[in-house]
Amino acid sequence: MSIHTKLQQLGITLPPVAVPAAAYLPYVQTGKLVFLSGHIAKKEGKPWVGQLGKTMGTEEGKAAARAIAIDLLGTLQAACQANGGDLNRVARIVKVMSLVNSTPDFTEQHLVTNGASELFAEIFGDKGAHARSAFGVAQIPLGACVEIELIAELA
Repeated sequence: MSIHTKLQQLGITLPPVAVPAAAYLPYVQTGKLVFLSGHIAKKEGKPWVGQLGKTMGTEEGKAAARAIAIDLLGTLQAACQANGGDLNRVARIVKVMSLVNSTPDFTEQHLVTNGASELFAEIFGDKGAHARSAFGVAQIPLGACVEIELIAELA
């Protein structure tokens, strides 16, 4: 099954690549690896502001991480298209790094990050299984609750 068909079945429409808010590129490719810059959580087109353990719980954080995964897929699709292909060129999701805006006593960053990891596995199957880091941080740009970056390998 093509990735496009899988996305349609899940009711997911990929967004266009967001314009960087600072001095960086949305992605950089070297060899077969594509490095995607960190994407912050957005809700209704605006930063999804919040702090896990204070203003929001694990399930809402997980939903934010899933929303970021969809944005990341939009950027990854653009990288694939720049190489004359589509998301079917993804050989593997290699690494996910997640930053969770959380209180010092919040310890479920890994569960929040599952929102992204589970979606990648659902879309790419075994190729979506990846190495991962999930950190709790004091703040994220624009007060966003979660930021995630990704490394993928293209075929």
